[in-house]
Amino acid sequence: MIPYSPIINQISYKNYKIGILRLDLIHPDVSGNKWFKLKYNLEQALKENKNTIITFGGAFSNHIAATAAACKLAGLNAIGIIRGEELASLNPTLAFAQEKGMNLIFVTREEYSQKKDHGYLQRLRYMYPEAFVIPEGGDNHLGQKGCEEILTSDLFEYSTIFCATGTGTTFRGLSKTLLPHQHLYGVNVLKYEFISEDKQSTVLNNYHFGGYAKHTDTLLNFKSWFEKEYQIPLDYVYTAKLMYAVFDLINENKINQRNPILIVHSGGLQGNAGYEKRYNLNPNRQVNDAQG
Repeated sequence: MIPYSPIINQISYKNYKIGILRLDLIHPDVSGNKWFKLKYNLEQALKENKNTIITFGGAFSNHIAATAAACKLAGLNAIGIIRGEELASLNPTLAFAQEKGMNLIFVTREEYSQKKDHGYLQRLRYMYPEAFVIPEGGDNHLGQKGCEEILTSDLFEYSTIFCATGTGTTFRGLSKTLLPHQHLYGVNVLKYEFISEDKQSTVLNNYHFGGYAKHTDTLLNFKSWFEKEYQIPLDYVYTAKLMYAVFDLINENKINQRNPILIVHSGGLQGNAGYEKRYNLNPNRQVNDAQG
């Protein structure tokens, strides 16, 4: 697989020391936390002599795009089961996946809702005996195992760590490797309450901006301001909400200034083009120099 060496961008805001862990720079196609979620899944597929990966995702799924690219690199066939009806023309995410050789199968939302059903998965394995099935978003124990490798020993100086969370795979993986002086905050991008029972980790449930793949003008303004200020690109679904949460907590004096902050940039940038097309957004949105 692709070698991993942490890249940190140091930024400053109101005299807070902030490091941004740029997982989005791991690889141009298989980037962010998806690289970690796929690593051991693909290794296991090869160990079992499978030649095909089957996985699930929506029409703008980062996981679908990353899986297609990773399978091409690993010499594996890929099948993506896509939620919703096929469109006359593919969006940038699905077009990319298809260009990487992924076979796209579009299913109804009703059928897609069975993606975790034992009987449904058994039928898939019967239809494709040569295939290894990876859950949506790489959300299994192998995906979590990969995410346990994100925080390396040279990141010990950071005591306050933030990540975005959807399925919770990355959050759980990170929480398994925290040092005694570290605390992890997960910024939930979904409109449901997610509670962590680990004493060293906390989930923030009030920064979803309406739910998954939703936004407000406040979020869009902040994203534009941040990218202009720090020259670090964000995605709309995860990292824009993540960064907004951190800066909001700083503005509210809810983070100890003496604690170095690490923000895990989980990638997802490939989805921006499709998101902007879907919502007719201007990527060059102009905002004031003050924080959005």
